Amino acid sequence: MAEPHRVRDALRASMTAWATLTVRDDQARVTLAPDLDVLAPQLDAIDPGWSLTWACDHPAPPIVRARLSVLGAAREGLATAHTLQDAKLAALADLARSYGVTPTSDPVWVEYDPEDGANTSELETDTPTPRPAAERPLPPQPPRDPQMEKARRHIEDLLEQLKVAGRGGEAARILMRGYGETLEESRAIYKDLHALLKG
Repeated sequence: MAEPHRVRDALRASMTAWATLTVRDDQARVTLAPDLDVLAPQLDAIDPGWSLTWACDHPAPPIVRARLSVLGAAREGLATAHTLQDAKLAALADLARSYGVTPTSDPVWVEYDPEDGANTSELETDTPTPRPAAERPLPPQPPRDPQMEKARRHIEDLLEQLKVAGRGGEAARILMRGYGETLEESRAIYKDLHALLKG
């Protein structure tokens, strides 16, 4: 049985990153999200075999599904954002809501520079207080490429082996960039994970 309060505390403590949801000219709408570099060590302490997987349901605009498994319990989050990386952070923030962790404020508009990104330097990252999660219907899934599905299954099989080996956290860091948007990218990610398993 997972200890949701420990996971909730870890997620709450890691709410220090910003995900850019949308960009309009020189303005960006951002929301607070968990920082994986802060979250991972805390989850390691709760369950060395934890895992975080990502699935890109749609490439443009990116719609990403995050699935966190800790002590045998899994929860998912789904989000869309400006870039794939931002969508991953937003999906992680959506997942955090299922534990009762939400940002202290609604998404806000900040200055945006195409080279530097959203200017979040003046925004505060107060520790959020738990709020009840609202049930939301999931958007319909787009048709899938059978070859990409096969590649994803191979990666997921390898992830299971890495979890058993106690390397789920390291695997999650590799998968922060996703399963790959092309077959070549998926193969490269598979090779990285395979090297981690052999290492």
